[in-house]
Amino acid sequence: MKIVKDGLLTTIQDLGRTGYQKYGVIASGSMDTFAHRMANILVGNKENEAVVEVTLLGPVIEFEENTIISVCGGNLSPAIDQKPIGMWKPILVKKGAKLSFGKPKSGCRAYIAIAGGMDIPIIMESRSTYMRANIGGFKGRALKTDDTINLRKTFSFEAGEQNYSEMDWGIANDIIPNYSSRPEISLIKGPQYDWFNRESQQALFSTPFKVSSQSDRMGFRMEGESLSLKESQELISEAVAFGSIQVPNNGKPIILLADRQTTGGYPKIGQVASIDLPVLCQMKPGEQLTFNPITLEDAQRMWLKQEHSIQLLKRSVSLKMKEELI
Repeated sequence: MKIVKDGLLTTIQDLGRTGYQKYGVIASGSMDTFAHRMANILVGNKENEAVVEVTLLGPVIEFEENTIISVCGGNLSPAIDQKPIGMWKPILVKKGAKLSFGKPKSGCRAYIAIAGGMDIPIIMESRSTYMRANIGGFKGRALKTDDTINLRKTFSFEAGEQNYSEMDWGIANDIIPNYSSRPEISLIKGPQYDWFNRESQQALFSTPFKVSSQSDRMGFRMEGESLSLKESQELISEAVAFGSIQVPNNGKPIILLADRQTTGGYPKIGQVASIDLPVLCQMKPGEQLTFNPITLEDAQRMWLKQEHSIQLLKRSVSLKMKEELI
């Protein structure tokens, strides 16, 4: 496939470079892991297969071989040959077809999975791009105009007069996250929650916070109530996770995301529940969120319920693929 026109930020990502944080190598990977997994499941890939992550202003991609794709995540108005296409479903694409994007309707990141995957080298057991270190993905950077990526599998099929054909089935709406512009995010109290004064603890769960324009894949800087410690304390740097909320000396929380550092020395007031990370990562600068307190046990139950639904869905999609595509 060829990048006819680059977008705002288009990169190759899988589910992350795990197992290397102890050496100071960040995990990176897709921001919206749910959309990533669904996109791969829909085209018959393993869930961790590398996909194209599109941010806000999408690219134009020409497919130089027949293939099968799916587009999941934020609705950035995807189209093939200028005709709108459906999301969260498999699409047969003929050689010469061009995928493009328009105005964002919900969320800010879309994920393009390609059946069989892309011919991207594996660096430290991952194909994810970490741009700050020029590691992984396509030459360690965002995709640019005229880049060409080989596909690992091609197909022979007829898609009718059009250059594409959509399947009449896809992911049910009840399992797709609600990419709201004012979401309520489930939050577990962090290991240093008790370090903060009562006013800050109350503000965390009673006032809205806005995503700052200074945010990126490393973390969302939040604007809102300033959070303060009961007394000045020193914290030895310790491991951080996807969704950890650190509070630096200025009192403005930072939610750590896919390109987060491996350790941090600021107190952590909370941890975003895994099930709500996809919704969080689809927020745009200027949008507001509120935090809803939940226990670790509640977060685990919610995650297990979602994983059960995903595994059922995976089996159903596999049967459909065998019936219609093989």
